[in-house]
Amino acid sequence: MTQEFVLETRGLTKEFRGFTAVDDVDLQIQEGQIHALIGPNGAGKTTVFNLLTKFLPPTRGEILYRGKPITGMRANEIARLGLVRSFQISAVFAHMTALENVRVALQRKLGTSFHFWKSEKSLEPLNERALALLEEVDLQDYADVLTVEMPYGRKRALEVATTLALEPTVMLLDEPTQGMGAEDVDRIVALIRRVSAGRTVLMVEHNLSVVSRLCDRITVLARGAVLAEGDYASVSADPRVREAYMGSETTSEEAEA
Repeated sequence: MTQEFVLETRGLTKEFRGFTAVDDVDLQIQEGQIHALIGPNGAGKTTVFNLLTKFLPPTRGEILYRGKPITGMRANEIARLGLVRSFQISAVFAHMTALENVRVALQRKLGTSFHFWKSEKSLEPLNERALALLEEVDLQDYADVLTVEMPYGRKRALEVATTLALEPTVMLLDEPTQGMGAEDVDRIVALIRRVSAGRTVLMVEHNLSVVSRLCDRITVLARGAVLAEGDYASVSADPRVREAYMGSETTSEEAEA
């Protein structure tokens, strides 16, 4: 049964000096799906991401990738397996162009990231792939633009391109629409839908309209524990979820969806 899940946790727990931030969480992420992790502030969503990507060690529990334990692996080993994470804030180099940012990510994949003595010309073979990735996220017109001069929504799209450069099998997206206006949100939703083809996506997302449009399955956390799981229709109808997370917000979000 384990083999049908690309990513799984069993009893995942994280305690900080007596405070339980993640409490006995079992997740089963099916290959090829877009799976959302939602919940109120302080529910433990980002802590779960930090545990999955080895930014934090768990207090107890197991993490499995394609049925094999990876709990003791380091962050770089997790990334090489294909579990690649984006962050809540844009994590690109502000004073490099979009093309240069993607090229750095491609160098990381090749294991040449720290070859600072290499000439600019030696990196030119990476340009074709970098340009193709920029086109995949609709940033071909920004190739020579410094990242600091790009609109916020485009910076987030660039971060997706740098994530794709690492050839992920599982993309972990932490609040991909955080701080965006409606137009940028729509663009990122379309982008995630497009790049999810042939990949698995696990995302933390606060915007329920985004979740309803994108996600095959949803896990709701409250106080560090799993409160409910299912598709959007079943989760949004669950009175426990409404009370813990959606509240009066539910009606407006469903109207948007």
